[in-house]
Amino acid sequence: MEITLKQATRADAACIHRLQLASFRALLDKYQDLDTSPGNESCARILLRMEQPETDYFLIQLGERAVGAIRIVRLEAGTRCRVSPVFILPEVRNRGIAQAVFALIEQRYQPPGGWELETIREEPGNCHLYEKLGYRATGATHRINARMTLVGYAKPSARNRP
Repeated sequence: MEITLKQATRADAACIHRLQLASFRALLDKYQDLDTSPGNESCARILLRMEQPETDYFLIQLGERAVGAIRIVRLEAGTRCRVSPVFILPEVRNRGIAQAVFALIEQRYQPPGGWELETIREEPGNCHLYEKLGYRATGATHRINARMTLVGYAKPSARNRP
């Protein structure tokens, strides 16, 4: 199983949109976060993000098949990076793909101020994955609705770790 990243272009926006809707459908149904869920986002919104100079999108490839995507946002002139969003199709989850993707991204980007992301506090599997990857909860939370709260995670840059 070869996991690779393909830098996405505007031509990939429809593919990213399709993958994103499929990947977030169950969470959207569960939490009903219609205004914030990537599962309810338009292709036009993805295209707008792709045009941001600080944003890079990558398709996550399992062999030749696109199975997800990851967006990297370079903050503060590239001194920190944010992952938002990252997603993998449900039928190929729990195969180590996310771990491989984060390893590839961390090799490509080495921001001195480290990494940040948010995830759903009520999804222990997501929290466990990020903690296994070396991310630590920051204590920052953002309540989306009565069912869902986002929690912030951060990870120091490899060059700043003991």
